[in-house]
Amino acid sequence: MSRRIWLALSAAGLLAGLTAGCLMKRAVSEKQSEPSVRLLVLDPGHFHAALVQKTMYEQISPEVSIYAPDGPELEDYLASIEAFNTRPENPTAWLQHVYKGPDYLERMLSEKKGNVVVISGKNSLKTDYIYQSVRAGLNVLADKPMVIAPEKFPLLVESFRTAEKNGVLLYDIMTERFEITTILQKKLAAIPAVFGHLQQGCLEEPAVVKESVHHFSKYVAGRPLRRPAWFFDPAQRGEDLADVSTHLVDLIQWECFPEQPIDYRRDIQMLRARRWTTPMTAEQFREVTGLEEWPEYLKPYVKDNVLYVKANGQMDYTLRGIHTRVCVRWEYRAPEGAGDMHYSILRGSRCNLVIRQGPQEKYKPTLYVESVQGKLSPKHLETAVLRTLQKKYPGIGLEQIDERTWKILIPDSYSVGHEAHFAQVMQNFLRYLREGRLPDWEVPNMLAKYYTTMEAVKAADRQEN
Repeated sequence: MSRRIWLALSAAGLLAGLTAGCLMKRAVSEKQSEPSVRLLVLDPGHFHAALVQKTMYEQISPEVSIYAPDGPELEDYLASIEAFNTRPENPTAWLQHVYKGPDYLERMLSEKKGNVVVISGKNSLKTDYIYQSVRAGLNVLADKPMVIAPEKFPLLVESFRTAEKNGVLLYDIMTERFEITTILQKKLAAIPAVFGHLQQGCLEEPAVVKESVHHFSKYVAGRPLRRPAWFFDPAQRGEDLADVSTHLVDLIQWECFPEQPIDYRRDIQMLRARRWTTPMTAEQFREVTGLEEWPEYLKPYVKDNVLYVKANGQMDYTLRGIHTRVCVRWEYRAPEGAGDMHYSILRGSRCNLVIRQGPQEKYKPTLYVESVQGKLSPKHLETAVLRTLQKKYPGIGLEQIDERTWKILIPDSYSVGHEAHFAQVMQNFLRYLREGRLPDWEVPNMLAKYYTTMEAVKAADRQEN
């Protein structure tokens, strides 16, 4: 073989090798850039399922597989996603693949067309959905509550054990951790020169109080919310000692004992709990559900054509010896200009940190700092706000109301709204998926949270019997 031919062949081989290498690197790069998460949406009976998809995520494939029984709840969910896909500004691009039929759960578990299950629907089914999903080796992002019946709590405990055994993550959607006044309340409580230390309180004047008011009639994503009739059935939705209270119990743990594992077997003592109803007329029920008649399962709660919804609850308990109160109330519709409302107080030895959201605040959550018997130094407060908090939250300010009260001034840009918090929760969950684990305190504290709500349900049952 002549030297010229040999050089030509060598060059051709080198070029082919380089081309193959480039193609291989390109294929690897493309593979690495492919989304690592594909969502499975299971029985989306609550509007929170759609809000998880109000935003697109780089780590999540646009291809989503939905498994559900046929019916209006599925149609409402699909209509919400279509509205997100077709909105004029920042439209999403979800590609929905729907399977509907009575064997939807079995079909999802056998096909495994994704690796993260989103569960947001009828609360009475969630604990079983969660267990079946993690047992099949699927990660789960579940809307609260994970459990509504005390007898199901052991299955939830087993679900976390099974998730760990199978190397998957089980996590619930705690949107309220991203509300700015709550974040700042937590941060100020962690500054001893401002807050001092958390008081112990007593049964009649707890050291920590979290209250919220919610409304049956509301707008979500710019549309009137259509609630399913089962939402008003305590056997299917649960009561608010078990449902909305999970947010408030979570915030108390998160603020008072940040990043500390809580042992539900020794750190929590339920003292008392009670529940009461909210009346709803037939016209109001028709307006919010679209139904002309009461379903059979609601008729036991109807008297003189008025539905008495078991919607309200209050619990008093101690958390590591700290007296705590959680209260949830429901009304039909919010006052003009208002939405769901929140009240919170943390009592410290130097000051109380109070969130109010009433008419005086124009129904906007507002954080106040109230000195306790003159023990708070204004200089220390100014230093905390203007130097410490402003480093992470530029624009935060301070306004003195009177000699013992200050208001934390928060730019509107930090108040992104409840619906935006779902994307923030998802971003957190995606980070945990990349890392392959939850923070060490998250699982014990989820168990502590649901143990607390289940103990409240049992205490309310005892109070009524």
